[in-house]
Amino acid sequence: MSTTLQRSMKAIEGLKPAAVWKYFLNLSQIPRPSKKEEKVVQYLREYAKENNFEIVVDQLGNSVIKVPATKGYENAPIVAIQGHVDMVCEKNKETVHDFDNDPICLVRSEDGKWISADNTTLGADNGIGCCCGLAVATDPEVIHGPLELLFTVDEEQGMSGVMALTPDFLKAKYLLNLDTEEADCFYVACAGGIDTVGHFDAEVEDLNKSDYTPVSIMVSGLNGGHSGIEIHTGKANAIKLVGRLLLKLLSDLPENDLKAYYFEGGNKRNAIPRECSVNVFVKNDKLDLVKKIASEFETLAKNEFNATDAGVKVTVTQDTNVAENQKVFTQSFLHKIVNTILAVPHGAVQMSPEIEGLTETSTNLAIIEVKDGKLDIVTSQRSSIESAKHYIASSVASVLRLAGARVVQGEGYPGWKPNMNSELLAICKNVFKNIYQKDAGIKAIHAGLECGLLGGIFPNMDMISFGPTILGAHSPVEKVCIEDVTQTYELTKAILTELAKRQQ
Repeated sequence: MSTTLQRSMKAIEGLKPAAVWKYFLNLSQIPRPSKKEEKVVQYLREYAKENNFEIVVDQLGNSVIKVPATKGYENAPIVAIQGHVDMVCEKNKETVHDFDNDPICLVRSEDGKWISADNTTLGADNGIGCCCGLAVATDPEVIHGPLELLFTVDEEQGMSGVMALTPDFLKAKYLLNLDTEEADCFYVACAGGIDTVGHFDAEVEDLNKSDYTPVSIMVSGLNGGHSGIEIHTGKANAIKLVGRLLLKLLSDLPENDLKAYYFEGGNKRNAIPRECSVNVFVKNDKLDLVKKIASEFETLAKNEFNATDAGVKVTVTQDTNVAENQKVFTQSFLHKIVNTILAVPHGAVQMSPEIEGLTETSTNLAIIEVKDGKLDIVTSQRSSIESAKHYIASSVASVLRLAGARVVQGEGYPGWKPNMNSELLAICKNVFKNIYQKDAGIKAIHAGLECGLLGGIFPNMDMISFGPTILGAHSPVEKVCIEDVTQTYELTKAILTELAKRQQ
């Protein structure tokens, strides 16, 4: 037994519901990046076989497991329980972890209230929701009608899995999406999204390096987070900070005393970037000045983002891996990229005038990378209003085009419009109040849920979304509230039982 597995088993020891945590432990041992879900799909096949359930898997890997009804409830309406099996794979640069091969190591907090991972994303988004479905289907105490456990792939990198579903894949009348991250709430609407990418042909030249030292200037220590749920919080963006620092360096140093040759920042379109580095050649007699400016900028950033990112660090270290024939960006190209970084909008663009505290429209400057002679700037936009989504995406695209980039935009995905007259919503509200003697919150979320796309494919399906509290999703500080996992499971069971009583 590996050390990671031993630590993970210790972390969940004694937790309830035991079946949910058992399945989550199993899931944490299976690498499942977006677009690489083959191993977890095989696990679902084995689960279905072990429990004598029928399973159907489409060409992309979307799976539906068909669970017979509790005896006597065969005529109840079919209910789908839905989650996505892929996870955002994020770690800090110094963390050694291969998401294609290594298991996730589970860690319980000192106060016993949270489960997180060992310096990586946890995958509670949406692993816990999936495991609630797996557990409820094998729980002999649950009364339910026929179930369809729907597990989609590639939710985190564009929702291509759910987009590929066909109307004959499900027969359910109701769908419980277990992919939101706040307890005591039912979600009835979500934002739509689209990606906007600028491709630049890198303009490079040779450099006589005899008087230069190659260094990596890195911004790190930021908290990052979900680019929808946390975009309004004012958290620092590492790419933006590097752009600001470069602007200062280029203005304070003589024109050719700093020559850049590489950028690397962010790695997920749906996460606020926590780290960014730029590799530069610095004139030997200016190296101390560069370090001084970087140190002063760190102090500035700590003061500016004290409430959200007090751990921000700016480091200057020698690059010992630079090639002898390394070319550098022309100064005109470097200035263009710095200006683009500063000009591309990032953050909440419009708060909802109708729902207090809800971000209506936002954009995320997510990734900057250099590869194969190209420099790419990757952004993502969200809005609960379709026209506003396309407007902010066009605004970002315009900035990139003005800078000379070739702009490519994804197909995007629609938002999920609320139906306040939903029968399922009324049932869930009553069930919640009967159990907890209080009203559940009814909310919309500034994030992409698959419900919007599912509603287009299955227009007569009544849907709702809920789940346990998860903090720091899409970042290495992701953690899930243990108590709320219990609530999510108990609520799922009670809703299924109530729906089972509605014999057709």
